[in-house]
Amino acid sequence: MTDQPNPSAVQAPEDPEDLKIITLARSSLARTQSGQGACLRDTDGRTYAGAKVDLDHLKLSAVQVVVAMAVSSGAVGVEAVAVAGRTPDEDDLAAIADLPGKQVAVWVTNPSGAVQDRIAIDD
Repeated sequence: MTDQPNPSAVQAPEDPEDLKIITLARSSLARTQSGQGACLRDTDGRTYAGAKVDLDHLKLSAVQVVVAMAVSSGAVGVEAVAVAGRTPDEDDLAAIADLPGKQVAVWVTNPSGAVQDRIAIDD
């Protein structure tokens, strides 16, 4: 069975910085085969890429990983997030919203990198 184009799919971003975080999220997913990869760009332009953690004593979505990485690195806000694989859930979106940001775009892609959705989070 071949993948059929999804006419309702969201248009991919044109901003090279958004394309970069989509590529990094997809790379994290491909590298780990964990089911979800994510990348966050902070308000200083730094990026944080990571994958889902599923250990006996620690379970984090990829979104939670990149938010934690950004905060622990001193990020004061978020500009955009890309998520590849599993769609972000309410907890993921709440974690992103915990960081200041204006009209934060959350790009959701399938594992091959095709944009499936764009979720807007406003501070």
